[in-house]
Amino acid sequence: MPTPNFSFLAEALGAGNPEQFLFAFSILYIVVVILTVVVYNLGFARKLPVLKTAIVYIVLLFGSIFITFLALTLPVVESLLIATLVLGAYKFRLHKEKRTENA
Repeated sequence: MPTPNFSFLAEALGAGNPEQFLFAFSILYIVVVILTVVVYNLGFARKLPVLKTAIVYIVLLFGSIFITFLALTLPVVESLLIATLVLGAYKFRLHKEKRTENA
């Protein structure tokens, strides 16, 4: 039976070892959730009522399970890191531009 080609982070966490797979999957899930929340807040979040915000985050947590399965073999975490950096730089420049515009 062929073994899958794990992504760099999944391999570093020990996903290739059947005894450590649950640990690796759990850590990978936590990382994916954190990065997804950051990307959502930097790029897409709007002011919503509390209940709608809770629903958005519940759906985000549920959807992150499927993204984590993809993250085992695809560079999902690395892509989320790049998205975080790009959106963070965009927000920083936008904030800097608004500050100089108001001064």
